[in-house]
Amino acid sequence: MENSEGFSRKATRSAGKEARGNASSRFQSALRRNRQTGDAGVYAVCSAHPAAIRAAIRQSIDDGSVLHVESTSSQVNQFGGYTGRTPRQFANFIQSAAHRAGLPADRVLLGGDHLGPFPWRNEPSASALEKGCELVRSCVLAGYQKIHLDPSMACTDDAQALKEISIAARAVLLCAAAEEAFRELPSGSSEPVYVIGTEVPAPGGELAASDSLAVTKAVDVHRTLEIFHKVFIDKGLSSAWERVVALVVQPGVDFGSDVIFDYRPGNAAELSAALSTQTGIVYEAHSTDYQSPSALMQMVKDRFAILKVGPWLTFAYREAVLALSEIERELLNARAGCPLSNVRGSLEESMLRNPSHWRSYYQGDEAEIRRQLIYSYSDRCRYYWQEAAVQEEIKRLLDNLGQRPIPATLISQYLPEEYKAIRAGEIQPNPDQLIQEHIRRVLRVYAAACNQVAPARST
Repeated sequence: MENSEGFSRKATRSAGKEARGNASSRFQSALRRNRQTGDAGVYAVCSAHPAAIRAAIRQSIDDGSVLHVESTSSQVNQFGGYTGRTPRQFANFIQSAAHRAGLPADRVLLGGDHLGPFPWRNEPSASALEKGCELVRSCVLAGYQKIHLDPSMACTDDAQALKEISIAARAVLLCAAAEEAFRELPSGSSEPVYVIGTEVPAPGGELAASDSLAVTKAVDVHRTLEIFHKVFIDKGLSSAWERVVALVVQPGVDFGSDVIFDYRPGNAAELSAALSTQTGIVYEAHSTDYQSPSALMQMVKDRFAILKVGPWLTFAYREAVLALSEIERELLNARAGCPLSNVRGSLEESMLRNPSHWRSYYQGDEAEIRRQLIYSYSDRCRYYWQEAAVQEEIKRLLDNLGQRPIPATLISQYLPEEYKAIRAGEIQPNPDQLIQEHIRRVLRVYAAACNQVAPARST
């Protein structure tokens, strides 16, 4: 089948080769349905926080959907990343959590986000790319089935922003490493599928209110796919090219410390229409956190079939934990012999002691920065929840509140939406379920946008 750029793609790709009903085939089926009707999509949970993962697993169980979890190259890599986990360890963590909760292994899809030289971009390109290739290889060997090939960031010896042909050439090196690793897997393993692109938002949300977003142009979509296709074929990766399922584009959404750039369908109309000439490709939209439910639904209808969410989940976790801290203070402040937790103070101390994860993201005077440390949309505090001192305070908080039922009136004051769930008999008034419900309120927005919510579950 020929498109307007003169290259061919198989409409069904490798899906027919895979066992019916496994995670990869179900994922690809949803992408095909999006191209055909626009009434389905998938969302990727880009978080390594245990509470977010547990909530996502429970959401998938209730919806009967695939659990699609992705780790970024900074979170998880062969050196541990900021989570301290290698791809194999992260895969074991997700699979073990799913197994304990009763989610079948064939409904777990692991992906790698921004895989490439990004964590080592302050090194020369040769060493950064070598480490990027090893990261991709480690992910495939660990069972990751969806690979975002992202060499779009310049390294120290790159004189300027990379040209598209250079990004494509480096992406092919990463893809070759993935294909080589796949050949080492047991027979019957699902072939990896790939996401490509050159207009890739930086991880984590870095925009300021004064910034503007340029929506990807349709002509750029056609040119990018033509360039990548040629490079893949020239390097003997025609089979891998047939498994390129998505292109990362900028639909005009992002967020920064104090700003959300909302989706404007009219601005992305030309971009959305560009897919009509591209067989088997959908768009992947990064940084969709904090978009409204209606905006996310419209994005899926407009062929942004893969939605990524990460910081919003730990943002919700922080909201719930700090709300519980207020409830703890109301309940126990006057009780002798019951020391209160200090989650907020411990978290802030950890961030000030090691500012490497937030320094370049926040600006302003001391008071402004202290506010952003905890309350920013960029949610850089997500890097610090696993600090031992912070974990100790969280444990004290949960222990203090777990001794007796929390009065519903206090839940109504500090967690009003969770109060509604308690009144409806959906959850119990204990701290763990309150945290889980608060995170799942975000996940249900994405499940509804992607048409994955179970009919019996309120959204």
